[in-house]
Amino acid sequence: MLEQVFKLSENKTNVRTEVVAGITTFLTMAYIIFVNPAILAEAKMPFGAVFAATCVAAAIGCFLMAFLANYPIALAPGMGLNAYFAFGVVGGMGHSWQVALGCVFISGVLFFIISVLPIREWIVNAIPMSLKMAIAAGIGLFLALIALKNSGIVVAHPATLVTHGNLTSFPVIMATLGFFLIVALERRRIMGGVIIGILAVTIVAIAAGQQKFGGIFDTPPSIAPVFLQMDLAGAFKVGLVTVVFAFLFVDLFDNTGTLIALAHRGGFMRPDGTVPRLHRALMADSGAAMIGAAVGTSTTTSYIESASGINEGGRTGLTAAVIGLLFLLALFVSPLAGSIPAYATAPALFYVACLMVRSLTEIEWDDVTEAAPAVVTAITMPFTFSIAEGIAFGFISYAAIKVATGRYRDVHPAVGTLAVLFVIKYAVIG
Repeated sequence: MLEQVFKLSENKTNVRTEVVAGITTFLTMAYIIFVNPAILAEAKMPFGAVFAATCVAAAIGCFLMAFLANYPIALAPGMGLNAYFAFGVVGGMGHSWQVALGCVFISGVLFFIISVLPIREWIVNAIPMSLKMAIAAGIGLFLALIALKNSGIVVAHPATLVTHGNLTSFPVIMATLGFFLIVALERRRIMGGVIIGILAVTIVAIAAGQQKFGGIFDTPPSIAPVFLQMDLAGAFKVGLVTVVFAFLFVDLFDNTGTLIALAHRGGFMRPDGTVPRLHRALMADSGAAMIGAAVGTSTTTSYIESASGINEGGRTGLTAAVIGLLFLLALFVSPLAGSIPAYATAPALFYVACLMVRSLTEIEWDDVTEAAPAVVTAITMPFTFSIAEGIAFGFISYAAIKVATGRYRDVHPAVGTLAVLFVIKYAVIG
């Protein structure tokens, strides 16, 4: 049956290799089952229910990728988008988490539509590379600020907006050591380095009496408090168009970029640069985004950590199916998830931020008309505490700078149209 479904022989692999690859990928991304509930709890969502939703959404996403596209690619609630959900849409704009879930669901529906139609390629090709890279880096800076805040390294200040906190406090010291440990483990290619760092900080905190230990195993918490709680009516308000667009835009480019990078890493890409079954992979991604919102979590997306399993020989959807099963088994470790303090997950956030900020190296720095809008995009995300605002400022500045320097031909109609719409939005709504 496995041979028929996943075409193992055709892809020059076997069951053992695929299982090992699945376990490897799961260990490199399992931190999300602890980090995602912690972030969405900031949006007043019930921790236990979000923990269950995270595992279920990840499992369903992996199964969709396994059986629709037959790729060894794992899916789970995406880093960056969960932070924007909690700190931007709910915390910053004051919307309820139910409305935010509605926005995620609508963005998933739109993603599915443009994945079915040829619109996706038109949009992807329209956005200049400098803005794509700046958006990824900006999200990284956004995550970095959240990590510094959660660990107590950065605190508010009435005169300077921000300053450093008590650098000798237990949370700050543990977060700092946790980050160093994660970097050291990842540099040595220790499997599961991020989750080891999170658990190490937690164990020390419990041993020092700074954190209560709730146990390790228990029956899965109920998903009911967040299941099908999307407020679609509220999400359709005019003022939330930018929010829906931000979820859609980031998910679209994050997924497309991740899939292409993993296809190249795994040798799936054809000589002409096209990716077989990319259409099905994107449908799996968009379906996972919709289902993730329905079960009660932020946008579900493909994980670049899948490269670790591909490096171990994973070549088919059986790898993704194994990861999905492991996420379902993770439902039984909810007490452990509840025992992890914010300063234990902060190092993981900061490490992911470091990986994302390296996108700045892909920007064409010798061309100021490309570099300046990229800097505007990346910098405004953390300073406005909003991914959506960073995207909007980036589009506006790109079009304005190109026109002002006489290079209006560089502005794709899609970019120009979106820039004008963003200007109208700020003029009318604010």
